[in-house]
Amino acid sequence: MKRILLATLLISSLLGTSTTHAIEYDLVVYGNTSAGVIAAVQAKKLGLSVVVVGPDKHLGGLSAGGLGFTDTGNKAVIGGLARDFYHRLWKHYQEPSAWKWQKQSEYGNKGQGTPAIDGAQRTMWIFEPHVAEQVFEDYIREFQFEVHRDRWLDRAKGVAKQGSRITAITMLSGETYSGKMFIDATYEGDLLATAKVDYHVGRESQQTYDEQWNGVQTGVLHHGHHFGKVKERISPYVVPGDPNSGVLPRVSTAHPGEYGSGDKRIQAYCYRMCLTQHEPNRVPFPKPEGYDPRQYELLLRVLQAGWRETFEKFDPIANLKTDTNNHGPFSTDNIGFNYDYPEATYERRQEILREHTQYQQGWLYFIANDPRVPEDVRSEMAKWGLAKDEFVDNGHWPHQIYVREARRMIGQYVMTENELLKKRPTPESVGMGSYTIDSHNVQRYITPEGYVQNEGDIGVGLRGPYEIAYGSLVPKRGQADNLLVPVCVSSSHIAFGSIRMEPVFMILGQSAATAAALAIDGKLTVQDVPYAKLRERLLADGQVLEYTGPLKPEGRAGRGSIDPRKLKGVVVDDSQAKLTGSWTQSHAAGEWLGGGYQHEGNLRDSAAAARFEARLPSAGRYEVRFAYTPNANRSSKTQVTVEHASGSKLVLINEREQPKLDGIWVTLGEYEFSADRPAVVTVTNFESDGFVVIDGVQWLAKP
Repeated sequence: MKRILLATLLISSLLGTSTTHAIEYDLVVYGNTSAGVIAAVQAKKLGLSVVVVGPDKHLGGLSAGGLGFTDTGNKAVIGGLARDFYHRLWKHYQEPSAWKWQKQSEYGNKGQGTPAIDGAQRTMWIFEPHVAEQVFEDYIREFQFEVHRDRWLDRAKGVAKQGSRITAITMLSGETYSGKMFIDATYEGDLLATAKVDYHVGRESQQTYDEQWNGVQTGVLHHGHHFGKVKERISPYVVPGDPNSGVLPRVSTAHPGEYGSGDKRIQAYCYRMCLTQHEPNRVPFPKPEGYDPRQYELLLRVLQAGWRETFEKFDPIANLKTDTNNHGPFSTDNIGFNYDYPEATYERRQEILREHTQYQQGWLYFIANDPRVPEDVRSEMAKWGLAKDEFVDNGHWPHQIYVREARRMIGQYVMTENELLKKRPTPESVGMGSYTIDSHNVQRYITPEGYVQNEGDIGVGLRGPYEIAYGSLVPKRGQADNLLVPVCVSSSHIAFGSIRMEPVFMILGQSAATAAALAIDGKLTVQDVPYAKLRERLLADGQVLEYTGPLKPEGRAGRGSIDPRKLKGVVVDDSQAKLTGSWTQSHAAGEWLGGGYQHEGNLRDSAAAARFEARLPSAGRYEVRFAYTPNANRSSKTQVTVEHASGSKLVLINEREQPKLDGIWVTLGEYEFSADRPAVVTVTNFESDGFVVIDGVQWLAKP
């Protein structure tokens, strides 16, 4: 965890203690993240004087803070210094001395889609935290640039400007750094905010940028990090089923918001832990100060209901260690406890970090020690511990929390899901992203039926890698004409869900430093850097700006996915249906609409139902179609009810059979509809003899 002596810093600030560096740097980078270090390396390669100054004592941000199981996407579009970083890791692991706790031949070489150790490309994608930090430290020694650590920007008055140009930034200690160009490489966007650059915190509505996956996503259950994965529905109340008994900890009683609406909530944070079962290197899980087993009552109910995926994201890295990430409905993500982090004071951020540490360490200790935890889970967790040779100055606990999202600049160009999904072209590429559009859960709430559910977890596949616009790195003209932002880039919440990967931050850090050099050479604002020259230099330095490989078919956002907005008539996806009972998102079979399809839990006494509701453009006759994915385990008599102008009609569907219309739809018949009330189709699991699956409903106007 970041540790600072705030009292000392504040006192020195109040006393006016000041150190103004006599020289003016060409480039001042604020933020010790991977993007900040790579930006400094590129600046030195281009002949600039540069300083990296920031609050962290350790370099590399999350890349050296526990995220060793790299989220890469398509590795072919990771070029330049980002690829050099992963090449240097590969060189390290070619040395026999690097394999302290296991032989290289014993390592499973598991990566995300490709091997962890890629001999052909001479890259290593899965690595230990201390090794990554050493690579960042090696960059300093090799390229000889200054790094000033444990320096905290004065966010009240620490940015000096002449007109729309930043001239200097001042720390709480009083130290001032002058520069011709500045880069904000922090996860929080503190420099851009202090410089009065426009930004956003939270989720925009679907209407803001014409996006499907932005805003509140109630009813959308993608990855499995939700309570629909549990075999029985879980009550949020102290006495199950009794609202008068009070609500369990870590469940919000607030209304989740209307589907598609914007809010100020942000996706959950966690620490990416480095764990091991190897006894010579294992430290037993500590019992955190203030430990309260009542905080995990909801987890206990999940485990007692039979859920057994606790160890699914203990991803192996070298030397018998893990990169352990969130997985499941109640895991390491501390849902709902970070909303004020982006704009909080330093003191308040420290409180939030302490709360996250206490929660997550308590989660480990609870599972490993509480006698109420099922024995098979408890005994397995007790075998694990913290890695003794990682984070040695911080109790073997990561020094960097996973800030999945904080402020996002509103700049010259805003990246949205439309660029990522190839619905419109991206201008002036300065790098590429390729990871799935990915948001973790944003809130845990009580459903109208009185059960607990998570919301905000989104996973939408891409047609292929996508370009990132130069305009997303620069503020609007006239706000800060010599500032570049490669981390808190100008993007919507849902687009940032893919852009926010560490290799991409390094790519954009290099591109930002290159643009800064061109702006200095031409005495230009960053908004006026000629793209032709920028592009030429980026390509010369190994950046990948376009992808020439195959793309998935038009209208498809992932394997088997069809964009419902490209279909005729009025289409309501399952993600927009109003659900009751237990439903689970899936992508396991066939083709589907949108981000996946859903199936109920095959608990036929649970009265699971899905209500599809649409406003038709005019009264008249419509054919109504129903979409599902077939399988032998489906119900052969799914009950689907169509409400029309003259009443309602019950239709039985055999979901074991292949749909006959485009392989997706079956017809429910033609009916008259009025314009003064919504058209409704309801699907239930009443008297079903297998899983009931829902994917969408379509209304097609007839002549």
